[in-house]
Amino acid sequence: MDSREESPTARALRTLELLQAAPGITATALADRLGVTDRAARRYVAILREAGVPVESVRGPYGGYRVGRGLRLPPLVFSSSEALGLVMAVLDGHHAAADPDDPVGSGLGKLLRALPEAVGRQAAVLRANALAAPDRNSARPDPVLITAVVDSVAAQRRGRLSYRTASGTSLETVVDPWAVVVRNGRWYLLCLAHYVDSVRTFRIDRVIAYEPLADRFEPPADLDPVALLEQHLGASWEYRTQVVFAAPAAAVAPYISGPMGRLEPVDDGHCRLTGSTSNPAMYAGEWLSALPFEFRVEGGDELRQAVAEVARRMAAAITDS
Repeated sequence: MDSREESPTARALRTLELLQAAPGITATALADRLGVTDRAARRYVAILREAGVPVESVRGPYGGYRVGRGLRLPPLVFSSSEALGLVMAVLDGHHAAADPDDPVGSGLGKLLRALPEAVGRQAAVLRANALAAPDRNSARPDPVLITAVVDSVAAQRRGRLSYRTASGTSLETVVDPWAVVVRNGRWYLLCLAHYVDSVRTFRIDRVIAYEPLADRFEPPADLDPVALLEQHLGASWEYRTQVVFAAPAAAVAPYISGPMGRLEPVDDGHCRLTGSTSNPAMYAGEWLSALPFEFRVEGGDELRQAVAEVARRMAAAITDS
């Protein structure tokens, strides 16, 4: 909407949004964001103050406006597209969000009830009539546990982690929690694991317990959590895997995800996939068997046995009784 078409009330509410989003914003910057003059921006600040919003101002070259303590928030200010986009994102990431008994569904319902009636009605209709099928690959961790982990990441404090792998192996280690990354419906902790003094990725839904510690740590200055997660997803597990495909790397690459390992060319007609897994049966039966290329297992006795078992079952399926 053009700022010239907005009512004074709408502009005042937008002024409040800008003050909350950018504490210390100057009158000039506020005017630029609103598309009005400096004088008009100060007038909207005055309207907020008359309405009881505690807007503080600091003079000088580093001064500006900020919302003081004691503010009672007005009804949430969302446009229709923002509200509908929010509902779509929640449904896309959490299929039970349409259930009012689900914690996320309950929270979404409260949010919709706080919206202005015209906007909230559209979002509520979308929520009630757009059902999301569950993602069988997603795995959501306990909210209390994820909160403890994220708090440690933000405070740069170590934690003691108890973990169970997909194969049932348990381990306990002190970690420097660098980042939490959500990837394809799964939550991962990217960290420095002290039991091996190396970078590791842990699925947070498999964390049994997490205890924040007082010790501080410094994450790497050049840390790129998403890129580092992709690099380590296929290299942190107990069973080594190495597979050579009878196809060029460019042809195989679209079928390879981070957890499967690192793909590199061998020659024009072959490429090698090197990684690790905690579940060789899954690696063989779900991942390798789905690839439309001939391959040979070069490394990993556990993976070789798992592939042999898959081959035995497939052969038995077409053998006359």
